Amino acid sequence: MNSELYIPANSAPAPFTVAITPEDAGWAESSLHVVDLGHGGSVALNTGDTEVMILPLSGGGSVRSRGETFELAPRGSVFDGPADMVYVGIAQDYTITGTGRIAICGARATRSFPNRRVAAADVSVELRGAGNCSRQVHNFGTATAFEADSLIACEVITPGGNWSSYPAHKHDENSAVETQLEEIYYFEIDDSPAGTPGFGYHRVYGTPQRPIEVLEEVRSGDVVLVPHGYHGPSIAAPGHHMYYLNVMAGSGPDRAWLICDDPNHTWLRGTWDDQAIDPRLPFRTSTASRGA
Repeated sequence: MNSELYIPANSAPAPFTVAITPEDAGWAESSLHVVDLGHGGSVALNTGDTEVMILPLSGGGSVRSRGETFELAPRGSVFDGPADMVYVGIAQDYTITGTGRIAICGARATRSFPNRRVAAADVSVELRGAGNCSRQVHNFGTATAFEADSLIACEVITPGGNWSSYPAHKHDENSAVETQLEEIYYFEIDDSPAGTPGFGYHRVYGTPQRPIEVLEEVRSGDVVLVPHGYHGPSIAAPGHHMYYLNVMAGSGPDRAWLICDDPNHTWLRGTWDDQAIDPRLPFRTSTASRGA
């Protein structure tokens, strides 16, 4: 099923492979661009009313703004552990120079925060779930790990054959237990040992009051938009590890990630205490802590 909320790889004009603005998504806050710098290139941009977090998916380079240059150390692929991240606040020109593919996570903001860099070694790495629901999270831009005005972002790696973003959960209203957040999922899927491309599946579904229906086969470079509703699972096909980059922002007064599980599935969390974390985790990193 091809939903209007599914954006296939390479749908944007060069040098971008992904170019999603709030207007494109039909919402108010979140954005994502992926720029392909090739073997050495640069792109000059302006943040406008958007704060951004910039990180290499593959390759590396530098970000220059207001006379400062911040380095992005090379990363072989999204499966090679966390990446350096550079934050640039609103109303600024900036230039990205380097090689490979660079992600620019964005959200509309009203407050200014200082430009700064987070080194890959300082990114919190969390292992969530257990058994075939085990996954690895890089909390480079989450609400509790990094100060910003509205933008929340993280990376998730799901070993082949595992289920992620599960139990299905939602964050589409502001309450004591939930924050309204628009969310972008950007996927990359590991090739097989023989070099054949991989795939996975991603699910979004709604409530009777706010229906939504998305079930997509996803491949490297694909995007799924989540304006509301329960989302999950993200399923990695056996033999193919799945990566996704999450970009979120919302309308609430607090920058927080508060979620509600689908009540039909939340019981699953209680089974994790008796299961081990997938032994394939963590991926090529030496620091990890078990998360909820």
